[in-house]
Amino acid sequence: MAFQGFDKNFNITDKVAIITGGASGIGKAIAELYLEKGAKVAIFDQKDFVQAAAEELSATHAIGLQCDVTKSESMDHAVQETKNHFGKIDILVNCAGIALLDDAETISDDYWQKTLDINLTGSFKMCQKVGSVMIEQGTGGKIINLASQAALIALDNHVAYAASKAGILGMTKVLAYEWAQFNINVNAISPTVILTELGEKAWAGEKGEQAKKEIPLGRFGYPEEVAAIALFLASDATSLITGENMVIDGGNTIK
Repeated sequence: MAFQGFDKNFNITDKVAIITGGASGIGKAIAELYLEKGAKVAIFDQKDFVQAAAEELSATHAIGLQCDVTKSESMDHAVQETKNHFGKIDILVNCAGIALLDDAETISDDYWQKTLDINLTGSFKMCQKVGSVMIEQGTGGKIINLASQAALIALDNHVAYAASKAGILGMTKVLAYEWAQFNINVNAISPTVILTELGEKAWAGEKGEQAKKEIPLGRFGYPEEVAAIALFLASDATSLITGENMVIDGGNTIK
């Protein structure tokens, strides 16, 4: 498709976005920014307060749907409800994820399988279901998968997490290649530690201070910074970008 320009205010007015894991943390920050920029948003989350989270963001342009990304029927229902409510789907952000950490020699089968099921298989299945809708609509789309710096560098106790996020990068490239013919852009974002409520607790104190010394810019990130990249990738400004991984890590992976 020929380049048609873009809104230089990066508005995504009347675009319909699904954001998995959108009831809190990075996902909620993305939902908030998308709404501010004119989108309509469906938040998918396992949490029982997902509907309240959506209503808090917007009573008219956001809906919250309980969705388990390890269950195909749950995803099918949530995707169909979104299409029924808004009439179309233009953007998917796969933000749902889990971090179950342990040494490589002792990590349990349960930790390994849950991590892969949620982070990798869940993201792929959501891409597959929403991608099929986008292909049927015939108007293109944007898919954004949350990966991690752990896909690029070794981190202690992160063997399952790193495997799942490296898988996200490979999956993103293949989907971008196969779906370019349908004008669907598929990209990934790989953040460093992001100071969500859970991130602040996990990286408090000396552990966090030591980790920041390894980052050239000397700090962790904030959900709003990831949301800014997710907005950029959802906009028409990135119509020529597909299959890429946008790293937001303060330079941690350039060493």
